[in-house]
Amino acid sequence: MRNLWAEAVGTGFLFMTVIGSGMLAEANMAGNVLLGVLAVTAATVMMLQLLVTMLGPVSGAQFNPVVSLVLSLRGNQGWRLTLAMVAVQVAAGVAAVVAVHAMFGQPLVQVGTTARGGYGLMLGEFIATFGLILTVLLTGRHAPHAGATSVALYIGAAILFTSSTCFANPAITIARALTDSFTGIAPADAPGFIAAQLAGGLAAHWLERVLYPAG
Repeated sequence: MRNLWAEAVGTGFLFMTVIGSGMLAEANMAGNVLLGVLAVTAATVMMLQLLVTMLGPVSGAQFNPVVSLVLSLRGNQGWRLTLAMVAVQVAAGVAAVVAVHAMFGQPLVQVGTTARGGYGLMLGEFIATFGLILTVLLTGRHAPHAGATSVALYIGAAILFTSSTCFANPAITIARALTDSFTGIAPADAPGFIAAQLAGGLAAHWLERVLYPAG
């Protein structure tokens, strides 16, 4: 239960940060999309650094079904715990969306309308997730004390260099399909993002095993 509560709190705050900063930026950026992206990037980097530092010792600060899946494939945690964590991550993400909508006086229930389809965006999500999981695995192997900083810095960079702006997380993809705001995604495009994320995570897991076959 400690793990699940930590995942719920961490996932909720992380997703509220992404969606809330996007809403605030959208209301004040006067059509400047770059300003909105930079605002979301800065808020996400700061919150990730804090959350991983604060909750990493409790649950590993996974906040992401792909991270949980890869950890199970590596034998670091059991599948029952992983399934429970994924359920909590998705549920906390939905709750975070509702909370942000309430804070900003928006309708609580929404559906994303921002189209994010096409080969280029799917490739962007594959690369974003591949890099994230590789960062988690290799930093954990070589410099576990730097995990929070490494993950936060990678996500900040990936938001700015990938075509998809780095969702890199199936749970937040589902959450962002439930908001018709700056960070939203049309539900029809969400499955493609999730498939690319899973593929990127598995590819990173495979590469790490190639680099370190002894485990």
